[in-house]
Amino acid sequence: MSIPQVVSHSCHGGLTPGRVRGLVLAAVLVGAMGCSSRPQQAFPGKGAGGDGSRPLVALVMKSLANEFFAAMAEGARRHQAETPERYELIVNGMRNETDVAEQVGIVEQMVARRAAAIVIAPADSQALVPALARAREAGVLVVNIDNRLDPDALRAAGLTVPFVGPDNRAGAKLAGEAVARRLQAGDEVALIEGIVTADNARQRSLGLEDAAREARLVIVDRQSGQWEMEKADGIAAALLAAHPRLRAILCANDSMALGAAAAIAAAGRGDVLLSGFDAIPAVRPLLADGRMVATVDQHGDRLAVEGIEAALAILAGAAPPEDRTTAIDLVAGPDRGAGQ
Repeated sequence: MSIPQVVSHSCHGGLTPGRVRGLVLAAVLVGAMGCSSRPQQAFPGKGAGGDGSRPLVALVMKSLANEFFAAMAEGARRHQAETPERYELIVNGMRNETDVAEQVGIVEQMVARRAAAIVIAPADSQALVPALARAREAGVLVVNIDNRLDPDALRAAGLTVPFVGPDNRAGAKLAGEAVARRLQAGDEVALIEGIVTADNARQRSLGLEDAAREARLVIVDRQSGQWEMEKADGIAAALLAAHPRLRAILCANDSMALGAAAAIAAAGRGDVLLSGFDAIPAVRPLLADGRMVATVDQHGDRLAVEGIEAALAILAGAAPPEDRTTAIDLVAGPDRGAGQ
């Protein structure tokens, strides 16, 4: 079995549907700063949930059924355990990727807990802004990670929130280019996108489009799998049936790539290439044996830590940082040559 290759980028037996679902279920079991035109309020600097001597930082993520966010949570817990005197930590996750109302409720709960800071990977780039504006009015620091909040929505709310996260467009382009190198001009490909109201989903789609356009590939279809494996499984099955000449499926995250891999295997279409995004552990066997061409590692375990460190610096009196672009790496399987 070949070992997947990790390619740094300077800017920071077959697979069955049952087996894929088992991987995700296993993951479940294991499982900004706001400045506004309104009158400024001091950040509390401490939370009521512990001894009161350390700031309480709330990490608010999306679904912990996604191994990417499970790794993010683990990275944050490890960081806090290594420096327990600096801050207290509450880790929050949603039940599924699309339950925006649940994430809004979590934000409100963290304000009620008197968190000093909320470090959030928003499920929706627009819908979370009003709740975060209310948090800011209550004196809570907000730092945005992973999925950028919508700039127009922030301006309308009078908020300036620092973003700490990857260049999703550049990362997705890397994955698309890895697939394109094995195809020829005119080959048909399809996109399985994330939630369309999420900025990172839009940026990843743009990156995949960039790669396809530059390689003169033909995008014959695109649909939203809403970041979820089972939805992507059904979408990929329909794409394979509708497009018998389809040569590749480009997915905006690895959970959807797992679903697409199940559909490819069920259809007996091993010639169809596949890419993802996130580099979760469940896709490593697919990369190693060629069922998947590439994914992108945005280092979720470090991403939360960088957001927390930004929050702690501001709470300690530092000036709000500029947006910070974090590292991304292409993780590719063995290269089998162009047009293969």
